Amino acid sequence: MQAATRNVPIEAAMNAIANPRRRQILRLVWDAERSAGEIAATVDDVSWPAVSQNLRLLKDSGLITERRQGTRRYYRADRRALGPLEVVLRQMWMHDLGRLRDLAEQEARSRKKRGD
Repeated sequence: MQAATRNVPIEAAMNAIANPRRRQILRLVWDAERSAGEIAATVDDVSWPAVSQNLRLLKDSGLITERRQGTRRYYRADRRALGPLEVVLRQMWMHDLGRLRDLAEQEARSRKKRGD
């Protein structure tokens, strides 16, 4: 049961970074803490409620932290939370590269047989 519990945060993080808008927000808060207003002003073509929802999902997945100061909220990437995610992404990347190599070799053999 413990293994399943450990995978939940990784799954949540994978779901969070699957969305391009959330990746954009994560990049914005990667090196510097930013207010929710700054983030919303930087993200184009998205309503304030949508930005707020994306921030909440990133926070709930553990990829960003929130600091409240009065009525303002400030966000920053939690780089430590991305550590376990790196392993999963690297494994996926290596698997996909191996599969791409196999497909390219198969295509080359096929072309060779056809005389292309």
